[in-house]
Amino acid sequence: MKLIIASNNAHKIREIKQILADRFEEILSLREAGIDHETVEDGDTFLANARKKAVEIAEISGCCALADDSGICAHALDNAPGVFSARYCGRHGDDEANNQLLMANLRDKADRSAHYACAMVLAFPDGRVISAEGEMHGEIVFTPAGENGFGYDPIFFLPEYGMTAAQISPEEKNRISHRAKALQGLVKQLN
Repeated sequence: MKLIIASNNAHKIREIKQILADRFEEILSLREAGIDHETVEDGDTFLANARKKAVEIAEISGCCALADDSGICAHALDNAPGVFSARYCGRHGDDEANNQLLMANLRDKADRSAHYACAMVLAFPDGRVISAEGEMHGEIVFTPAGENGFGYDPIFFLPEYGMTAAQISPEEKNRISHRAKALQGLVKQLN
């Protein structure tokens, strides 16, 4: 069975392929599948955005489609940036500017706790849809650290590891991340 990941984010695609490699005969990104489509992410939840993306790509491709929507939620900021994580600074995908803005907005806050959230949706060509969600908890730090990961990983500190999400190995992150937990929830439903 072929799976199309409704994303062109190379980091997400790599993580998903590593986790689902033994579940599908072929796993392709939108680009690899030759699909030029941008879903308007106008949902007010991660789940709404992921569902919209997965269903649109399944309809376009006639294949299974997997979509996620994920982001970081700072508890002292009423869970902002939330669904706006990728464009928090006003531009889509500017990780450095997003990190700087989040650190600035938390500068005077005593509560540094945050969590990553991920909603994962798998849409089938027959219209069936399954979903799962996952979270990873930590704290926001003021000094970015680490070369692994992407997005907010350099400022997302994992107390149990004593490191940021960008300092742990990709293999370990794929085991404990919000995305891994959501994917594991989907895999359980596939059995």
